[in-house]
Amino acid sequence: MDAVIKFTSQSQGRDRIFRAAQYACALSVYVLRNNTGRKELVAKLKGLEANVSAGRKLLRLGNTLNSIEAAKRTMQLSDRVLCLCLTAANINRALYFICDNVLWARSVGLIRDIDKERWSLNASRCYFFSLVMNLTRDVYVVLHLMMQRARDKQFRQKMDRYLSESPEVAEAVIPQLDALLFLLLESLKSHPAVALDTLKNICDLFIPLDRLGIYQSNAGVVGFCGLISSLIGIVTLAQPKLRIKP
Repeated sequence: MDAVIKFTSQSQGRDRIFRAAQYACALSVYVLRNNTGRKELVAKLKGLEANVSAGRKLLRLGNTLNSIEAAKRTMQLSDRVLCLCLTAANINRALYFICDNVLWARSVGLIRDIDKERWSLNASRCYFFSLVMNLTRDVYVVLHLMMQRARDKQFRQKMDRYLSESPEVAEAVIPQLDALLFLLLESLKSHPAVALDTLKNICDLFIPLDRLGIYQSNAGVVGFCGLISSLIGIVTLAQPKLRIKP
C-alpha cells in the first residue's frame, strides 16, 4: 500500500495512470464499436477518454520546463551520440508540451484565435521527432551492448554451442543471421531496461505516425500500443532499476 501511495503521489505516476486509462478506454471503444447492445457503454467510455485526456493536459503544464532542464543535463554527456540524441529528444519534447499547452488553453477558452488543427499537427510532429531520437539512442545502446557481448569469449562459446545444437535452425536460415538474432536477444535479455525502453518507444511511435498520416493504422492499434507503452511506463517508474540510463 505504501508503494502505491508513493507512486500516485508523484505527478509522473498520476499522468501514467491516466494515460493508461485513456488508451484503455480508446481500445475498449474500438473493440465494442459494433456491439449494438453496448452503445451506452461506448458513449460513456468516449466521454471518460475525453475527460482523462483533458485532465492530462492540465497535469502537463509544467513539463516544458522539466524537458528544458533535461536537455541542459544531456548536453553535458561525454558520449556525443547520446548527447545529440537525448538533447534533440528533450528539445522536441519541450516543443511538444508547448503546443499541448496552447491546445489546452484554447480548449478552456483562454486563447481563441489559433488554428487548432495546425497546432495539433505541430505537436504530433514534435512528438514524432522526439520518439525517433529516443529510438536512435536505443539502437545505439543496443549495438554497443551487442559489440560488448561479441567480444566476450564465454558468450562466443555459448553462441557456438547454441548453433551446433540447433542444426535445423541453422539450415532454415542463414547461420550468420541466426547468430546475429541470438546476439541481439541475449543482449536485450541481459539488459531489460534497454529492452523495455525500446519496446515502449516503438509502441509510442504508432501514435504520431497515425495522426500525421505517415502510417495509417486504426484506433484499435493506437489504443493497444498506447496502453502497452503506458503500462511499461508505470513499471519503469515503480521500479527505477528498469529505467534506462542516462
